[in-house]
Amino acid sequence: MLKRNLIANYLGQGWTALMGLAFIPLYIKYLGIESYGLIGLFAVLQAWLVLLDMGMTPALGREMARFTGGTHSAQSIRDLLRSIEVVALGMAIAIGIGIWLASDWLATNWLQAEKLSTQTVAHAFTVMGVVTALRFAEGIYRSSILGLQRQVMFNVVNSAMATLRSVGAVAVLIWVSPTIEAFFLWQGAVSIFTLLVLAWATYRMLPKVDQAGRFSLQALQGIWRFAGGMMGITLLSLLLMQVDKIVLSKLLNLSEYGYFMLASAVAGALFMVSHPIVQALYPRLTELHALQDQSRFIETYHQGAQLISVTMGSAVVVLVVFAEQILHLWTQDQELARRTAALVSLLALGNFLNALMFIPYQAQLAHGWISLAIRINIVAVLTLVPAIFWATSRYGAEGAAWAWVSLNAGYVLIGIQFMYHKILQTEKWNWYKNDLIWPLGAAVISALIVDNLISIDQLSAFFQMVSIGVASGGVLLMAGMAAPILRKKIIARISQWLNLLRVKTS
Repeated sequence: MLKRNLIANYLGQGWTALMGLAFIPLYIKYLGIESYGLIGLFAVLQAWLVLLDMGMTPALGREMARFTGGTHSAQSIRDLLRSIEVVALGMAIAIGIGIWLASDWLATNWLQAEKLSTQTVAHAFTVMGVVTALRFAEGIYRSSILGLQRQVMFNVVNSAMATLRSVGAVAVLIWVSPTIEAFFLWQGAVSIFTLLVLAWATYRMLPKVDQAGRFSLQALQGIWRFAGGMMGITLLSLLLMQVDKIVLSKLLNLSEYGYFMLASAVAGALFMVSHPIVQALYPRLTELHALQDQSRFIETYHQGAQLISVTMGSAVVVLVVFAEQILHLWTQDQELARRTAALVSLLALGNFLNALMFIPYQAQLAHGWISLAIRINIVAVLTLVPAIFWATSRYGAEGAAWAWVSLNAGYVLIGIQFMYHKILQTEKWNWYKNDLIWPLGAAVISALIVDNLISIDQLSAFFQMVSIGVASGGVLLMAGMAAPILRKKIIARISQWLNLLRVKTS
């Protein structure tokens, strides 16, 4: 099941990321860079409003995973789902009303629009509020399906909705109305449909019971400690990951902010490489911990860590080395590529350092241990958030990007030490050496060799794409061969193919 879910996550999230990135140049073409800044701010808004679920969504995902391990009955898990649905409905309504009431103030006193009118920005915020509320409600069923380890179903639905959302938005902009209000109205229509489909799929996956799920305070009390901890972690993580975007939305004009959010979207797409691994492994780690199978838990842990280092590490190395060429090929706009290349490189590096902590963090959650993440993030907020404000005010967007890199380097070098002191005590150096250093070193050396051998800037666009594609494949292969667990799997698969080839030719 783990292998199937991992493949499904990569295919599904790869397609979803492609849909999210492929049409950004068209959004900018038809709406302008200022309107794209609003689209970027919409993503930030969604991230912050996750706080309002008070940690219930991740707690629900964990309980769904525990249900697959036999911890819950069919009736108790349905009662928990219904209870969270009721609370989330109230929160969704509050989100929509709250953003609508604040829309005029945000348009007038916060953003610095130069080309868009205040009325247009205020209307966009109103529609954003409705869409954000719908996306908030979707999270309940996304978390449930992933917790039930039904990633194949989830990714089929998610990919279809992403295609409808992105392709439909372009169609609306071209043939209906090239306005930011029309863009968000289409997003709202797709979110309503997505919400209905995900809710139907979730209930269809759960075993049938004689009595429908009921609202239960007792069910909510059973997860309150974990949910409260997750809410604290989420708050601190958002402060660390999103404060630069909030500060910049106030300090920069909307056009400059649009460039930063474009770089953030490109660098953020790299999480597509790591999130499928996390989504597949977290329920599995939770299940193995519940079964007290420590040896398989450790093996799964290192497999996940090496997968992230090899896959996301290779992608980041290639993006950093060839940032401006990739951006130019994608946007067909040399000025846009030049203005965002350095930001993309820095944000990509910071995101990768952040992703290296995903598997250790999932191991902590599988143990039900959330206090470490809270303590580390409190320290990070108290020391590094002021540094982000300082760097942003003096050096602008690049200063904020460097602060993000420094923050995540601290996690990898310092924060992880505390985890290995309590759990997986014998695995720290294995993690550093085999999961990080060997595959990442191989990726960096391979990319630098390619960069020195080929003058990509002197090639035509077609041969630039071919060269970068070949370089990406080579970097990925070398990183995979340097990771012990993955190397064994690669060699085994190659041997299997060679044996099949011998059989066919004999």
